[in-house]
Amino acid sequence: MSAAKQSKKMAANVPGVRVTLRKSFIGTPEKHRLVLRGLGLRRIRQSVVHPDTPQVRGLIHKVEYLLEVGKP
Repeated sequence: MSAAKQSKKMAANVPGVRVTLRKSFIGTPEKHRLVLRGLGLRRIRQSVVHPDTPQVRGLIHKVEYLLEVGKP
């Protein structure tokens, strides 16, 4: 089985977390803007679903004052 198929199967087994951008990032530090871009958030009220991993939780924690986090 290829690595891409295997990673998709593993991602399907990992519970997800829904992240929604609730506040504007105007006036925030540049590193926080890069974190939001890394999470795939560009517009207010935009939601994305990510796997619930320690790496994603770390990104969320850094900018949680701008986000709403919930179950998918």
